Amino acid sequence: MAKLGPLGSQPGKESPEKIARFAARFALHTLAMHWEIFFVLTLLICAVASFIWEKVTPDVTALTVFAVILAAGFLFETERLPGMEQTLGVFSNHAPLTVAGMFVLSAGLSKTGAIELITSLLRRLTRLPFPLFLFLMILGVATVSAFINNTPVVVVLLPVMLALAREMNVPASKLLIPLSFASIFGGTCTLIGTSTNLIGSGILVSFGYEPIGMYEISRIGVPILFVGAIYLVLFSGKLIPVRETLSSILTENERREFITEAYVRADSPLTGKTIDESGTLKARHIRVLEIVRNGVGLLGNPRTIPLQVGDRLVLSCRPSGVVEAHAVEGIDLLGEKEIGLEQIAADEGAIVEGMVAPGSAILGKTIQEIGFRQRFRMVIVAVHRKGRNLRNEINTLRLAEGDTLLMMGSNKAIEQLRTKDDILLLDKPRTPAQNMRRKMPIAVAIALGLIAAASLELMPIVGVTTIAVALLILTGCLKAKEAYASVDWSILIIIYGMLALGRAMEVSGASLFIAGGATGFIQQVAPVAWQPILVLAIVYFITSLFTEFLSNNAAVALMVPIAIGLAVAMGMDPRPLVIGICIAASASFATPIGYQTNTYVYSVGGYRFGDFARIGIPLNLLYFVVSVLLIPRIWPFFP
Repeated sequence: MAKLGPLGSQPGKESPEKIARFAARFALHTLAMHWEIFFVLTLLICAVASFIWEKVTPDVTALTVFAVILAAGFLFETERLPGMEQTLGVFSNHAPLTVAGMFVLSAGLSKTGAIELITSLLRRLTRLPFPLFLFLMILGVATVSAFINNTPVVVVLLPVMLALAREMNVPASKLLIPLSFASIFGGTCTLIGTSTNLIGSGILVSFGYEPIGMYEISRIGVPILFVGAIYLVLFSGKLIPVRETLSSILTENERREFITEAYVRADSPLTGKTIDESGTLKARHIRVLEIVRNGVGLLGNPRTIPLQVGDRLVLSCRPSGVVEAHAVEGIDLLGEKEIGLEQIAADEGAIVEGMVAPGSAILGKTIQEIGFRQRFRMVIVAVHRKGRNLRNEINTLRLAEGDTLLMMGSNKAIEQLRTKDDILLLDKPRTPAQNMRRKMPIAVAIALGLIAAASLELMPIVGVTTIAVALLILTGCLKAKEAYASVDWSILIIIYGMLALGRAMEVSGASLFIAGGATGFIQQVAPVAWQPILVLAIVYFITSLFTEFLSNNAAVALMVPIAIGLAVAMGMDPRPLVIGICIAASASFATPIGYQTNTYVYSVGGYRFGDFARIGIPLNLLYFVVSVLLIPRIWPFFP
């Protein structure tokens, strides 16, 4: 599509009539555009709508977009749609492979306990005044997140922050949002700090421009890190409310439940009946957790399973419920030697909170499908998800990443659960196995080697990352199976799907169509001197809006090709626009769903949706103003 006006044209005095004439001209261009442009723009709108509505997961949306572009290129064989070879060519982009490598590196450092090194430092700082502690905590977490994927950093430090909050006698909610925001601050300080930077650099390279340097983005990232840290220290006390964790929904009496076992006697009237049919266990303080038959826990709802002689009933009783259970006809709470049953004990159940870990094998499954009680010897009392405490229909709820679970079980069961990777317990920091701690110096040396090689530009970042991953596996810091499991494949699918959409927008001319329309509008409404900075402000604002409701990786992959088209149409260097997009895609502070670390602290901290808006919207505006003012001074619009 032809440009609607040269950059150097003087708009003069603008009027509603002039803007209306521009709108009419643009409408004519729209009617005359090729059908391929209309097709790709429709696909773009559908993808954005699907990301927002969340009827399917973002990776499924991206995969569907990829499949539609492949099918369209094959069926229509037009020069204005990428063919199969062109679409599949997005797999040659190095950015997703580098992102995968950084996931593995972060997993290796987490597995060997390297990330926990910051814990001892933070404990020493707890004696300082809280504002100073908060400032140093933010700087420390940001420094680590500048070189490690920020998700494992936040996951590892969540129980640490809860413990430190108890030691300092401050609400945990005052620390968890700053923890997440600090990891976001750090991600904008280096090329490898977050996947969005790597994707933006990779798309630049695919358009024939130089990649973003290892510390090039630091020139804007470090200043806004300090701006953000100072803002949180000054205003978090007023803007972050005191929130209670999931365990606070229980009364003191509810926390003192006992896990008790009983057996069905030979003369029991319960034989052949379900618990619901018999109606004998309807006491408010007795819950049937599981039926054990011949040493095996039965799957399904225990209240609808016909009972047999000798069945063991695992009961959860409050103190008064234990007395009521003794009075139930047909069951005994104590084993009798004459019938050969071992003594059955009653243990006081301990209440513990845990978070469904990233990449857990229980994701997407219901409590019944998991066989949670049989698998972990624990019972789920409540679930916290997206600001809601769920206590009903727990058995049919499909678990999602970041869900916080309130669980009850014996101390032995809790310690066994602590050794598994499916659920991160939040009562105290996890300690790596001793044999893995011995691998910590190796993992740290590999990470430092990667950073040094990337800093000195000894070879492309994708090569350095691949070598680092191989060394982690060969030295035993991480098993190959663990390395593969550490990669968030859904993110890679989103990246490849959006890269394919970006390729389709480029080939069809949709990017130039959008760029031409935006360029013409900007030239009509702004003086020449203000047009470049207005372009930067617009692409930053749109990216920031996208990243609050879409995947941040999708926002970068969608916006960078459009920004490059805008820059070409206006004769500008696209670099400042791409840098602005990378910053905006990471600066997700206003909602708990725009960034993964926000989602984690959202559930654990018991926050409400509006809590993030209250502290995050001013921070978003602050980032916007500082970035728009500083970026042109560091990266000029015109060479």
